[in-house]
Amino acid sequence: MSETIVILNAVGIQRALTRIAHEIAERNEVSGDIVLVGIQRGGVPLAQRLAKSLASIVNLTIPAGSLDVSMHRDDLDQRAAPQIYPTEIPFDVTGKTVVLVDDVLFSGRTIRAAMDMLNDFGRPQRIQLAVLVDRGHRELPIKADFVGKNQPTTLKEKIHVRLGEPSHEDEVVLERK
Repeated sequence: MSETIVILNAVGIQRALTRIAHEIAERNEVSGDIVLVGIQRGGVPLAQRLAKSLASIVNLTIPAGSLDVSMHRDDLDQRAAPQIYPTEIPFDVTGKTVVLVDDVLFSGRTIRAAMDMLNDFGRPQRIQLAVLVDRGHRELPIKADFVGKNQPTTLKEKIHVRLGEPSHEDEVVLERK
């Protein structure tokens, strides 16, 4: 029997994204050099929302793209055939501050794969990481620069981020088995 607990509702998600946008603006003085890249799937809508929030803060258009790291993961041989989503980075990342955006930070392996793949598109000045939820359990030395919510979990628990789903309001839920 599973139990689910809402840890962020729609208002909480928006509040966390607004705070992250302000933190990105404060940490990066040259706002014109910032680009956002959402990691498929959950990071893409978050990157798009962050780009809008950040644009209203710095009064500039903030480019946002998407990156699918499925084929760059180090556990590819342990998974069923991955579903591939589009990678769209319609801007040059060379010399830019690239903020990678993901929904949940767990082991760090997805972020490592994203950084590896990002180098195929150029050489950023710096890479920063923004996540909506950090649940702990890192296997690699990766730490988010911007976190919406720290939610310690057990290995048996799961975090589900639901954004723009027809049957659900925007929310983040913790599932306990």
